[in-house]
Amino acid sequence: MDITQQAPTDETGSITEGMVINGDVTTTGSIDLVGKVVGNVTVLGKLNVTGEIVGDSKAAEIYAEAARITGEVNSQGSVKVGQSTVVIGNIFATSAVVAGAVKGDIDVHGPVVLDTTAIVMGNIKSQSVQINNGAVIEGMCSQSYAEVNPSAFFDGLKGSK
Repeated sequence: MDITQQAPTDETGSITEGMVINGDVTTTGSIDLVGKVVGNVTVLGKLNVTGEIVGDSKAAEIYAEAARITGEVNSQGSVKVGQSTVVIGNIFATSAVVAGAVKGDIDVHGPVVLDTTAIVMGNIKSQSVQINNGAVIEGMCSQSYAEVNPSAFFDGLKGSK
């Protein structure tokens, strides 16, 4: 079944606390994941994680609160890494808000907001970055998706000497 060819549905499934799934999970709807999945999770709707994922996750939107995710996080929309959430893996999205811990690169075509409780160990590539007082980052920030090209700006200044 090629899930990417289907339209998202309004249904929301639940992986309840204490439930462990060994294998990939795919759905055209949304998932509230409170238990644990050891495998990849592909969701056409929203993925709400308060449990654990050991594998890559892909969804329209991803919200993780008090969760543990080991694997790549890929969203066509926004990613929210809530406080007391730990992500070990790269994050790809159109926007991201991080209040928890991320060990991996963040590649977001829109804005990235690091809340006061955020800990990021990895590089950030985005359109804009807001680092709130108290956030900790070990890595480089690059606004490579910004509308202003710093290299072109400074090259233009060289010619005006």
